[in-house]
Amino acid sequence: MTTLSLIAGNTGRGRGGEERGFEFGSSHSYFGNEFFASDSLRSLFRSLNGVWLRDLECFRVRSRHKFRVVAKVRKGKKHDYPWPDDIDPNSSSGPLTYLSYFKPLTEKPKPVTLAFEKPLVDLEQKIIEVSRMAHETGLDFSDQIDALESKYQQALKDLYTHLTPIQRLNIARHPNRPTVLDHILNITEKWVELHGDRAGYDDPAIVTGIGSIDGKSYMFIGHQKGRNTKENIMRNFAMPTPHGYRKALRMMKYADHHGFPIVTFVDTPGAFADLKSEELGQGEAIAHNLRTMFGLKVPIITVVTGEGGSGGALAIGCANKMYMLENSAFYVASPEACAAILWKSSQAAPKAAEKLRITAQEHYRLRIADGIIPEPLGGAHADPVWTSQQIKLAITQSMEELAKMDADELLRHRMLKFRSIGVGGFLEGIQVDPERKRNMKPSDVNAPKTVDIESELENLRNKILEAKGPSDPITNETIEKLKEDVDQEMTKAIISMGLQDKIESLKLELARIPNLSPNQPLNRALKEKADKIMQEFKQNLSRPGAYLGLKQKLEKLNMVSRLIEMKERSEKLKAEINQKVPADIKAKMELLKEAQETLSNGDALDENLEEEVKRTKKELEEVLKSANLEIVGVTKRKVGTAPPDLEENMVKVNNEIGKEIERAINAAGLVGKIEELKEEIAKGSSSEVVKKLEAEIKEEIAAAMDVSALKEKVEKLASSAKAVMEGEVVTDNGRW
Repeated sequence: MTTLSLIAGNTGRGRGGEERGFEFGSSHSYFGNEFFASDSLRSLFRSLNGVWLRDLECFRVRSRHKFRVVAKVRKGKKHDYPWPDDIDPNSSSGPLTYLSYFKPLTEKPKPVTLAFEKPLVDLEQKIIEVSRMAHETGLDFSDQIDALESKYQQALKDLYTHLTPIQRLNIARHPNRPTVLDHILNITEKWVELHGDRAGYDDPAIVTGIGSIDGKSYMFIGHQKGRNTKENIMRNFAMPTPHGYRKALRMMKYADHHGFPIVTFVDTPGAFADLKSEELGQGEAIAHNLRTMFGLKVPIITVVTGEGGSGGALAIGCANKMYMLENSAFYVASPEACAAILWKSSQAAPKAAEKLRITAQEHYRLRIADGIIPEPLGGAHADPVWTSQQIKLAITQSMEELAKMDADELLRHRMLKFRSIGVGGFLEGIQVDPERKRNMKPSDVNAPKTVDIESELENLRNKILEAKGPSDPITNETIEKLKEDVDQEMTKAIISMGLQDKIESLKLELARIPNLSPNQPLNRALKEKADKIMQEFKQNLSRPGAYLGLKQKLEKLNMVSRLIEMKERSEKLKAEINQKVPADIKAKMELLKEAQETLSNGDALDENLEEEVKRTKKELEEVLKSANLEIVGVTKRKVGTAPPDLEENMVKVNNEIGKEIERAINAAGLVGKIEELKEEIAKGSSSEVVKKLEAEIKEEIAAAMDVSALKEKVEKLASSAKAVMEGEVVTDNGRW
C-alpha cells in the first residue's frame, strides 16, 4: 500500500462572504517521484489543480487549516503476458493452462437429444419414474428396473449399429461432442498452445501447439469448435479464415524444421466464406497448405473427429495416414447444400447424404480413410475419455509404422496414398491412353447408339410380325423388359427433375379420397395439380439433349405398341375372313395357288385353267365385299424369275463395272502386281502374303475407280428390282 499525504488550503468564503474551496497543488502535496512515474497519473493531478471539488462542498470551516488524506493505490501490472510471475521451472507434466484460452466449463453442458433418439428418451424416463417410485414407496422394483435397463441397452445397440448417413452426420454435429482440445488434453502428458500467424492475427478457429505422447513430442493442429454459444461465436464455429490456415502452415514448417511428427484433427463445416476472407486470399491459403503438406519430410497423421467440410478440412488433411471416428463425416459439400442444388429443397438432405457417401465406412471402402476409430454406443460424447484413448492408440500404432521410413519414403508413401484413392485406384506403370475421351454425362455414356437402336427396333419388329399369335412368349418377354427399362428411366428422370415430392403428395391426396374408382373423375384442384406436374415433366423432357435414353426407349415402346396393335387387327381380320369364306371357295383358292406356281415356273396356262382362275377371283371378290371389305387393289407377289428388261439392265451394269475395273487397273499400272499375285497363288505361298497382295491391289483399284456414277446406277437398279419383285395385299381400316 502507498500512503498519500495531501495538504489542502481553505480558500472558500466563510459566513462573512469569503470564498471557500480546495486547491490541490504541488507545493501542498507530499508525493514521491515513484508515484508520478506514470505520465497518466501526473496529467490527472495536473488537471485537478484548481478545480472545484463539489463533493467536499458540505465541509464548512471558519479558519484556515491543514488536513491530511490517506488513500490506497493499487500497483499496476508490469506486463500483459498470460504467464504468471512465479512459474515453476520444475514442472514435469500437465498442460500450461495459462497459455490457452481453453478452460474447464463452470457448468455441465445440458443433454441434447437428437430426433432419432426419442425412443431412448422414453425408456430413460420410464427408468427414472420407476426408480423414483421405489424410493418414495420403499418397495423393491429392482427386477423391473433391471429389465428396463437391459431393454434400454439393447435398443441403444440396435439403434447405433444401423445408423443412416444423415444420422451419423447429426452425431458428428452434436453440441456436446468432445472438441479437438478435449482430445489433445486427454491424450498428452504435456501441452503448450502456440498462437499467431506472424502476420498480425491469431485465428481462434484453428488451434496449434506442441504436446507429448509417451515421451515423444508432436505438433498438434486442429479445428476448434465451441462447447457453448459463447465459445462458438469466439471460435467462429470452427470456420477458419486465411489467418488460421497460415498459422497452421507456420507450425507445419516449424515441425518440419525440428523433426516433430504432425497430428491434425479435422472438425469443421468448411472454410469461412465471407467477403473479408476472400479478399485476404482464402483460396490461396488453402492451396498453399495443400502444396506444402505434400513436401513435408515428417510423418503426418490426420484424425477426422467430427465433420470435414470441403477444402477447409483438406487444407490440414493431406496426410500419410487418415483415420475417421466411427460417426464422423467427410464431404465436398454438405448434404443440405447438395439437396438445395439438385432437388431445390434442403429437405432432401437424407437422400443427398446417401448419394454423397460421407460416412467413415464409405471412405474406408474407397481407400480415402486408412482406418475407422470406434466410438462408444451413444457417440463420442457418451464417453469422451475412452474415445480419446482410442485416438491415442491409433496415433501410436501409425507412428510405429511411419517412424521406420526415411524422408523420401514418407513423401512417396503420401503421394501413393492419394494416387490409390477409389475402388481400383490408379495403377502405377500402366500407360494411360491419351486419346480416350471421357464424357461426364452418364445419360449420354449409357445411352445406346442410333445404329444399335435401329437394329433393335428392326429385330423386335420382325419378332412381332413373325409371331404365330398375339401371345407369343418371346415377344411378350421382350416387351415386358422394355417396359421395365422405361419405368426405371422414368423414375430417374422424375427424381432429377425434382418432381418426386410433388407426385408423392398427389398420391397421398388421392389415397385420402374414399372409394376412388379408376373411371371416377378427379376434383378440380387435384386435376390442376396433376396437369401442372405433367406439363412440367413434358417441358423438361422436351429440352434438346436431355434424357436421351428415356426418349429413345419411349420411341421404341410406342413403335412396339403400334406393331402389336396392327398384328392384333390383322389376326382379327383373318379370323373374320376365314369364317365368311365358304369351303368350296377355299378349295378354289388352292387352284389359284397352283396356277401361280405354274406361272412362276415360266409355263403357260391352258384355256380351261385360265377361265377357272378368273371365275375364282370374281367369287372371292364377292365374298370379301359381303364381309364389308372394300378391295382397293391387288399387287403381285415375289416371283422366282426377274422380268427380261430387269435382267438386261443388270447385265449392262455388270459390263460397265467390269470395264471400269479394267480401266482402273491399266491406269494404276497394276498388271504386273496381278501377275505376281497369280504366281504366288500358283506357288502355294502362305495365305498372309496372298491376302496382303490382294488388299494392296483392291486399295489401288478403289482409289483409281470413278465409283460415283457406278454407285448411282447400282442403287437405281436395286430400287427397280425391289419394286418389281415385291408384292403383297394391303389392308387399311377394313379395306382389302
